[in-house]
Amino acid sequence: MSISADKKQEVISDNARGKGDTGSPEVQVAILTTRINQLTDHFKLHHKDNHSRRGLLAMVNKRRSLLDYLKRKDVERYNSLIQKLGLRK
Repeated sequence: MSISADKKQEVISDNARGKGDTGSPEVQVAILTTRINQLTDHFKLHHKDNHSRRGLLAMVNKRRSLLDYLKRKDVERYNSLIQKLGLRK
């Protein structure tokens, strides 16, 4: 399950740090969050889809690693990102 190209461009433009930025941790986390949210909705209908669940867990772990990296490097960027994406309560 992937996101459409136009949706991905929208997520990139919303979270990019500058023009042409596609590789910053903020953009990567935002894309992963979008994909995770789509897969979460998918599992509400297909609760026995264990092959996709494995991919979901890999994405969650990758997002966690990127967030840990961002927290180590710049706490302000980390805090603004989790607030923007609504990852913490």
